[in-house]
Amino acid sequence: MTIFWIMTGLATALAGLLVLAGARRGADAEVVVDREAGARELAELDRLKTRGLLDEAGWTAARAEAGRRLLAARRDARTPVVGAKDRLWVLGGIGLTAAVSLALYLGLGAPGMADQAYETRVRDWAASPETLEPAQAAAVIGRIVKDRPDDHQALTMLGAARFEAGDPIGAASAFRRALAIQPDDAQSWARLGESLVRANEGAVGGDAEAAFVEALKHDPDQLGARYFLGEAALKRGDKAGAAAVWGPLIAALEPNDPRRGELQQRLGGAG
Repeated sequence: MTIFWIMTGLATALAGLLVLAGARRGADAEVVVDREAGARELAELDRLKTRGLLDEAGWTAARAEAGRRLLAARRDARTPVVGAKDRLWVLGGIGLTAAVSLALYLGLGAPGMADQAYETRVRDWAASPETLEPAQAAAVIGRIVKDRPDDHQALTMLGAARFEAGDPIGAASAFRRALAIQPDDAQSWARLGESLVRANEGAVGGDAEAAFVEALKHDPDQLGARYFLGEAALKRGDKAGAAAVWGPLIAALEPNDPRRGELQQRLGGAG
C-alpha cells in the first residue's frame, strides 16, 4: 500500500510539471505584432514606385514579401499566452484534484485492506464452482492437480477447462500428463489432438494426426478423431483414405443430419 501511495504522489507531481511546462512554453511564445509598421512598409513601397525608384516587377516582389512577413507575424500572435497568475491556478487545481481523490478514497475505499493474493482468489472461486468462468475453473482445478499431480481424472478435467478457456497449449500439456498416467485413454488422445489442432489455428499437423490415430486404436468410436483424420486425408488428396475413416462417422449420423450430407458431398467432390 505504501508503494501505491508513493507512485500516486509521483504521478501527480509529474502531471503538474507537464502542465506547468506547457504553460511556460505558452508564456515564452508571447509576441507583440506592430501592425502599423507593416502598413508603413507597404505605403513606403508605393511611394518608391510612384517616384520611379521601383519598377513594376520589383514593387510586386517587395509587396509580396512584406505581406508574407505580416501574415507570419499575425499567426505568431495567435499563440496562447498565459497570465502571471495562471500557473498558480493550474498548480492549485492539480493539488485540489489530488486532495479530493484522497478524501473520496479514505471515505469510500478500504485503505487498510491488504492485497488479495492469487491463491486467496482461487480459494474463493472454489467455494462456488457453479458460477466460474472457464479460466477460473482452470485455476481451481490447477490447484487440485498441484496437490494431486498423479490424479488422472483431475488432469483430464484441467485439460478440458483450459481448452474451454482458450488455452489450447495448456490443455495439450494437461492431456499429455494424463496420458502418461493412463496411455490407453482414447478420449484423452482425441482431446489432445483437438488441442493441437486449435493451437495450430485449425490445421491438422503431424502430432495431432498421430494423437487421433492413437485415439481410434483404443476406441474406434471416437468420432471426433475420425473427423479430423478425414480432414487431414482430404488435404493430402487421399480421397480413399478419407472415405475409409469417415465411413463409420457418416453411418453414425442420422439421415436428416445436415452434417451427413456435407461429409458425403465433400467426399464426392474430392479429386
